[in-house]
Amino acid sequence: MPPVKMRGTAKPKNTAKTIKRLIKYLGSFKFLLIVVFIAVVVSAAAQVASDYLLKPAVNDFILPLVRKAGKGAEITFADFIPFLRLIQKMAVFFASGVIASWLNQRLMLHISSTVLYKIRTDLFNQMEKLPLKYYDSKTHGELMSLYTNDTDTLRDMMSQTLPQLFSSVISVTAIFVMMIYVSVLLTAIMVLTIFVMIYLAGVIGKRSAGAFREQQYSIGKLNGYIEEMIEGQKVVKVFNREEKSLEEFEILNNKLCEAGTRASTYANILGPIMGNLSHIQYALVAIVGAVRVISGHIDIGSIAAFLQFTRGFSRPVTMMSQQFNSILNALAGAERIFSVIDEASEEDNGTVALVNAVETCKNQSSDKKVHLVESFAYTGQWAWKNNSDGTLKQLKGKVDFNSVSFSYVEEKEILHDIELHAKPGEKIALVGSTGSGKTTITNLLTRFYDVDDCKGTITYDDIPLKDIKKDHLRKSLGMVLQDTHLFTGTIRENIRYGNPDASEKQILDAAKLANADTFIRHLKKGYDTVITGDGGNLSQGQRQLLAIARAAAANPPVLILDEATSSIDTRTEHLIEKGMDSLMKGRTVFVIAHRLSTVRNADEIIVLEKGRIIERGNHKSLMEKQGRYYKLYTGGIELD
Repeated sequence: MPPVKMRGTAKPKNTAKTIKRLIKYLGSFKFLLIVVFIAVVVSAAAQVASDYLLKPAVNDFILPLVRKAGKGAEITFADFIPFLRLIQKMAVFFASGVIASWLNQRLMLHISSTVLYKIRTDLFNQMEKLPLKYYDSKTHGELMSLYTNDTDTLRDMMSQTLPQLFSSVISVTAIFVMMIYVSVLLTAIMVLTIFVMIYLAGVIGKRSAGAFREQQYSIGKLNGYIEEMIEGQKVVKVFNREEKSLEEFEILNNKLCEAGTRASTYANILGPIMGNLSHIQYALVAIVGAVRVISGHIDIGSIAAFLQFTRGFSRPVTMMSQQFNSILNALAGAERIFSVIDEASEEDNGTVALVNAVETCKNQSSDKKVHLVESFAYTGQWAWKNNSDGTLKQLKGKVDFNSVSFSYVEEKEILHDIELHAKPGEKIALVGSTGSGKTTITNLLTRFYDVDDCKGTITYDDIPLKDIKKDHLRKSLGMVLQDTHLFTGTIRENIRYGNPDASEKQILDAAKLANADTFIRHLKKGYDTVITGDGGNLSQGQRQLLAIARAAAANPPVLILDEATSSIDTRTEHLIEKGMDSLMKGRTVFVIAHRLSTVRNADEIIVLEKGRIIERGNHKSLMEKQGRYYKLYTGGIELD
């Protein structure tokens, strides 16, 4: 197998490009975004207007009433009517702002949820198209982090941070204009203090961004480790590695704790700093404003309104400084997601198609000749289709490896000049130590990896493997792997996974062929028993029997059995031997086996060592030769 390269989350490199990608996803919501923009403007305008009403409230109503009361004049209800009308107007502004804010948040929640739905869909669709080598270089936790941690930060940014930021920008702009209108001098003081706040936000924000990146990396590493430990919990307990696992978990958890603490410290310290600076700013404006009132350059109502503007101005600026970190974090997550979406899909330049076929007879010169006709129902009979004239050629299952050499990485060659020729219906056994190249041969046959043109060729029915469409090629290959993977669903659905069009009879026949029918019927719900947790409620042997039944339901012309009976006891193995023979009859079969008793009846046994074929022949000839196979079979040496 290819070497696994452990990598953490990537550092954001192109923020502008990431933002453009997000804008493209938002493109289908132009009308709603216009409504959101109007709602934000209305909300900001309502806030500014309600704050500005303090000026006439103080100058035109409160101060005149105070003077009137100071002179001993009688104050009647009629004196309060204009003031009540002003309060009524202010209430209308507040209500408009509340409704506009609710509409803004509700629409952005809908937009962000839909956009994230599209991003997750694009991400999953792309991951289905990625080559197997991509997954060999990634941990499960790292990939799952894209769907959980990274999408969560993106959701928070789109549903909360961006609307708040947009609203803050509009509010700050509107308030700034009104502040200039009220007093240029006081506005200048505000601007100077704001520059100090922005500078501090930038310094802290830069350190915060690095801390958040480290936190994201640590989360990915910890998630991968936890998933590994949960999957291998039996192994951990068998070898009493609980303490060691806890120690390793503690190391990773501590790194995450330290990174999270640094990130949270920088993120949380910004708020108090900005808050205290805004208080200093407010006090400074109040002092200068009081001096201006005493000197007669401005009225009290204007100062009251300006101080309210100060609060309204500082609050959004502080909010924007706090949102800066979450935006950077979300953009880093979005960039990681988009980097996967932009990964090169599995290349497929194949042109030769594989179709279901059915045999028919036609009278020509009084002789009956068999012809193949394309069938749109699953027949279990396959044919190559010539794209130029539509003629069909029966698939026989002949496989040839011609001087094939291969390496996962350039500096280390795994296979060396492999010559392998499987005639239709032959059973080829691959035997050798771990790492000798057995699984690599099957990886090449399934085109999980491709051979370089200059390092040999692989043909299937004399057709170059690269000329065959990958989906069509794999449709003709049935695989039973050592590591059985079952999906959440009923036993019936898992058997049908190999052939979605399989009838009930085909499912039952496949189960009987693999000798799985007996144990299935003894389950409480039989074929309707739901499998969960990768078949954790079944024994390993039962899981492999289902995998064999799944391959039988697919009814492929070529079978690959990678340690297919390794987890089945000897008694069960004998029980399914006839079923396996029936399954293999008439098919080309490649068997990878450590249990050499299972390959005695193979037409050819190929012994591999360090990527080279060192012996080949049938069981009898290899035993007579008394070479490596003889020693392996008799226990003279062991497969390691």
